[in-house]
Amino acid sequence: MTQEGPSSVTSSPLQFFPWMYLSPGLGSPFPWELKSEERGLCLIHLLGACANHVAAGRLENANIGLEQISHLASPDGDTMQRIAAYFTEAFADRMLKAWPGLHRALNSTKISSVSEEILVQKLFFELCPFLKIAYVITNQAIVEAMEGEKMVHIIDLNSSEPAQWINLLQTFSARPEGPPHLRITGVHEQKEVLEQMALRLAAEAEKLDIPFQFNPIVCKLENLDLESLRVKTGEALAVSSVLQLHSLLAFDDEMLGRSINSPSMSRNINSNWSDRASQMNKRTLGEWLEKEPFHMYSPGSDLATPSPLSPAPKMGSFLTALRALSPKVMVVTEQESNHNGSTLMERVMEALNFYAALFDCLESTVSRAPLERQKVEKMLFGEEIKNIIACEGLERKERHEKLEKWILRLELAGFGMVPLSYHGMLQAGRLLQANNYDGYKIKEQNGCLVMCWQERPLYSMSAWGFRRYD
Repeated sequence: MTQEGPSSVTSSPLQFFPWMYLSPGLGSPFPWELKSEERGLCLIHLLGACANHVAAGRLENANIGLEQISHLASPDGDTMQRIAAYFTEAFADRMLKAWPGLHRALNSTKISSVSEEILVQKLFFELCPFLKIAYVITNQAIVEAMEGEKMVHIIDLNSSEPAQWINLLQTFSARPEGPPHLRITGVHEQKEVLEQMALRLAAEAEKLDIPFQFNPIVCKLENLDLESLRVKTGEALAVSSVLQLHSLLAFDDEMLGRSINSPSMSRNINSNWSDRASQMNKRTLGEWLEKEPFHMYSPGSDLATPSPLSPAPKMGSFLTALRALSPKVMVVTEQESNHNGSTLMERVMEALNFYAALFDCLESTVSRAPLERQKVEKMLFGEEIKNIIACEGLERKERHEKLEKWILRLELAGFGMVPLSYHGMLQAGRLLQANNYDGYKIKEQNGCLVMCWQERPLYSMSAWGFRRYD
């Protein structure tokens, strides 16, 4: 068994903040109120130390770290305070799983409300432009691919937002050659969501006098039987996948039974965290926040070098089966971050960068007080953070990967990349300008698109077609 010994990460908060101590139960360790910059830097050091203890199973030390962070974190504070609140909740949930009975007892009476889940997704759609952009780009790719087609069938792998397809119906109704016969197959695990989709879309199609059918499939994506999609001869097929495919990677991880939290990898990452912290401390805090916000783990570091594509039989078979349906276009939107690392420390550092940017852009769009923003942060971002950090195996669904890996997976399945529409990108740019979404950017990247907050890519989009083999 490896000797734990004192870790460099464990001592780093004390090294940079000598007035801190790790004695539980004695009140706040901070004898004066910290400035926002100091508090943010301190929280990152404490989160790194706590993550290291959680990963190593040092629960007593982790508990002390959580108490330290609790004096600075707040779900109502600035970006770093709010991020820290949800990360500590995720650390605590992971720690509690060491006592399965206790963990189950504390969660046994929690009620998952379908209406609340629908509400928070709608709030995210309304408060941030990312889903709006995804729908605009996806719809334009479909319209261009379906030019001249009389029978169009769209498979929506996450059929939850009627606004996307209402927009498409309106676009099809204005076609010079007239609208096609449109059939949408919607996949969702909640029957109520699909019922609402069917009612809204049928009403819009009737108003526009477009022949329309909605085919609901109530199931989780991993249980989808492609035979139930009922693709007919003569139909031109399109597939829309918005933030869905990554969940299938959980099954491949479970099948491969790969090892997690290897001590050697953890040591390397912990050392990197401490080294980066040392470099950051040499700058003034203002320079750090301006030039390198929250980059304890740099995407350009050696640790971020893309790992070889791991075998993914479930994902591969699903994509290959979709390709066998011969879609004219499939548009894939995914989170642009690597939250599928094999070690906890990798995932913590990647998630800290990703969600700090998401919290920051949400704060710039909505003032701090509104309940709507808090709901999105707690019920959507907070739950994703918890899943990335506290869960393993089949429970860990939020296995986000970067565009480069999705390109490899889709090409291996027999898809060929289709450049995204220039007209669609213009529409997305106009959407950002018209709604005063300052700080949000879209960038073309080798025929694909990335949506950014400032310069930080957060979501990627790519379009694919059926590739014929000679």
